[in-house]
Amino acid sequence: MTTLVRDAGRAGDATLSGVDRAALPGFIRQLDEAALLAMAVTLHGEGALAGGVARTADQVADLLRVAERHRWILRRWLAVLAAEGWLCHDAETGRYQHLRPADRADLDAATRALDAARAGLGYPPAMTRFFTATAAHLPQLLRDEVPLQALLFADEDLETAEAAYKDNVVNAYLNAVVAHLLRNAVERPGRSEPLRVLELGAGVGGTTADVLPVLAGRPVRYRFTDVSRFFLDSARARFARYDFCEYALFDINSDVLDQGVTAGTQDMVLAANVAHNAVDVAGLLAGLRELLSPGGTLVLVESCREHYQIATSMQFLMSARPGVPAAGSGDLRAGTGRIFLTRQQWLAQFTAVGLTPALALPEADDPLAALGQYVFAAVR
Repeated sequence: MTTLVRDAGRAGDATLSGVDRAALPGFIRQLDEAALLAMAVTLHGEGALAGGVARTADQVADLLRVAERHRWILRRWLAVLAAEGWLCHDAETGRYQHLRPADRADLDAATRALDAARAGLGYPPAMTRFFTATAAHLPQLLRDEVPLQALLFADEDLETAEAAYKDNVVNAYLNAVVAHLLRNAVERPGRSEPLRVLELGAGVGGTTADVLPVLAGRPVRYRFTDVSRFFLDSARARFARYDFCEYALFDINSDVLDQGVTAGTQDMVLAANVAHNAVDVAGLLAGLRELLSPGGTLVLVESCREHYQIATSMQFLMSARPGVPAAGSGDLRAGTGRIFLTRQQWLAQFTAVGLTPALALPEADDPLAALGQYVFAAVR
């Protein structure tokens, strides 16, 4: 284990003081089971698999009137429900049937029980409210009648989004690791120039809020970027006291070398919970490598497993916009319906584009790894 990995791991561990680390996988499983129940209640409520009739995924989607761009989500629901024993799947015909009974009362009871899991993971009450809201609107979300943003940013309030992206045990650990990497870079002996940092898909600033204090008072040039002007405007107000920050639009699915950032100029590129949204992961990583200065570091925060709660909520943000290729087309996820790469796949992708993996935390044997969220660092 390198000194960097050891010290970064210790920084993350410091945020878990008083947390029953071994209990965390059980809390995540409770969230998953509530989400499976929400999927089943939605299917039962619309009668898509009623009476033991066997139907294909497309037939189910037609009955539910699922929007074309969200049909991949329904197919993932059916696949995970079958894998978890909630319904039967005939591999030869591709048909599904015999969905386990589930009703709204079951879902209400599971939602009430979520508060114990939420508290155990350090999520605020907004997390349970968000799950309740999405579960109640799943038919409309599938039909694209209600955008997830209306539930996530109700009344333009960022509290719910921060509950999803920042205010929990796992993200506290991950952000502490990222902050250590930035501190280590800015304090590197012999550095004479400002540390140049580019954050991609910064969104609500869930990671930004934890790293900027580490950089305050240091020689830094920090560029906060996102594809949405809403997030840029919010960040300008929220982080106004950090005069070393600038704000700009940046789209990871456009040419990264043609968005106002000169090749070879960035000492660190940071992307938290965004790189999996790339249509072509390998192409994105190759472009980001070109943005890095020699010896520069790419830092990613990524989920490496499919959380079922995300499949009933945040994945609606991952459906392709009209006219935009579906996520995963053209890369190693093509045809799989999967959004997230595994830990080993990320490491392999770094190597394939000429980056040297330097860190992947938590370690594989850590109970925290069962949650499937990692910080990766790779050096040019």
